[in-house]
Amino acid sequence: MNIHTPEWVKHAVFYQIFPDRFARSPRTQHPRGITFKPWGSPPEEQGYQGGDLRGIVDKLDYLQKLGVTALYLNPIFASASNHRYHTYDYYQVDPLLGGNEALRELLDAAHARKMRVVLDGVFNHASRGFWAFHHILENGANSPYLDWFIVYDWPLRPYSSDKTHPMNYKAWWNLPALPEFNTENPGVRDYIFNIARHWIEFGIDGWRLDVPFEINDDSFWQEFRRVVKTANPEAYLCGEVWWNAQRWLQGDQFDAVMNYLFMDAALCFFGANTLRTDYKREHLKLQGIGAEEFARAVEHMHGLYDWQVNHVQLNLLDSHDTARALWILGEDLSALRLCALFQMTMPGAPCIYYGDEIGLSAGDDPACRGAFPWENQKLWNHDLLGFYRQITAMHHKYPVLRTGTFTPLLARDRLYAFRRQLDQKQAIVFFNSDTRITSHTLALQKHVEVRDILQVWPRTANRLYQIRGQSLELMLPSREAVVLVNDVDLV
Repeated sequence: MNIHTPEWVKHAVFYQIFPDRFARSPRTQHPRGITFKPWGSPPEEQGYQGGDLRGIVDKLDYLQKLGVTALYLNPIFASASNHRYHTYDYYQVDPLLGGNEALRELLDAAHARKMRVVLDGVFNHASRGFWAFHHILENGANSPYLDWFIVYDWPLRPYSSDKTHPMNYKAWWNLPALPEFNTENPGVRDYIFNIARHWIEFGIDGWRLDVPFEINDDSFWQEFRRVVKTANPEAYLCGEVWWNAQRWLQGDQFDAVMNYLFMDAALCFFGANTLRTDYKREHLKLQGIGAEEFARAVEHMHGLYDWQVNHVQLNLLDSHDTARALWILGEDLSALRLCALFQMTMPGAPCIYYGDEIGLSAGDDPACRGAFPWENQKLWNHDLLGFYRQITAMHHKYPVLRTGTFTPLLARDRLYAFRRQLDQKQAIVFFNSDTRITSHTLALQKHVEVRDILQVWPRTANRLYQIRGQSLELMLPSREAVVLVNDVDLV
């Protein structure tokens, strides 16, 4: 099958936002009597802190300076949970976030800056408050919508915590608050496809699809893709699949997945000495590895999919579903910097989880969903923020780092290197993950012919390389990397 993926994603730097906790705008006027928790309250307390979509608009200057060109927003539709994975109205942006008008403002403002906006689509399950499920609650077996869900017996027990009288309908992970749709019902399918089309036509640039593997039906996702791509052929479809996703990435369902294989490999190699061994997540092994095993993991990751897919994979280091990367890495800033530089030089779309760039660190959900400390910049790591701005600028400046081919060059001990090539432009990226200064020589006649080399990273007056005949000699400080790009076309 001829696989086509959206061209813009190959050049994007994503920024994931948990809307309730990113920014609160004074321009969003709520009805009298609305009370939010104080901004910065411990996320373990749950509740709402009042972040909204206009707050994101107000911070677009910050995001643009960071080098962000695409936003991925956790769910924004009306819901009775702060994470909004409990949707009760798919056609209404939550009023606490500013409603549909605020989304319109965000889309217009982002698109004016050539930024894209991807929304979280939660289509496997709804909530107890979803209108069709509520209809069943009120009417029982007499509801015409009975077949929209899977009910085992009566009466329904949507709030049951009694083990002798358990919940009696199909729900995600047996959570009563999350009744699962019966997607074999043609009316349910039409409803979901119409939602997908509606918001694409409204102007969003794609869907991140929550737990799509729970809808175990290829024909569903094939039709979903047809509907979305008919509305916008360049819309991005990214599934939340934490493991081998070949089934969904054959060109007829998703464009990409959240690349947790990337996350696992990067954290385990660059953070091998400081990785928190007490942190366990299903489908993430999170144990220190050397360069050889790291190289095998990267080769395996790339070998799973067509290169049209590899170039649009959402390469992340953490998310709302994991502890923050810096916490997992045992607060090792050098490891985070190496991981982030790896993101910006590898095939795929790098994705920054909001606040990582200023050094936010926290354990698993809900701790990882803390409020962005806009008013207390003493909490910011400004050096780290400057680092992120530099590496995103490098990513944007050199197309070879975005769509070039990928060839591994070296994997030994704590050293890892690869080449990217795009037409006559070439780049060598060399990582020293060791705690010692390392020297290494690459034989150019064997690996790559480089002329008029620029050391584009790090930005320093001290050149970390020299050429002797057909050899490239590198001298790298501990826990550092170098990116070399040829300045002129090779002949």
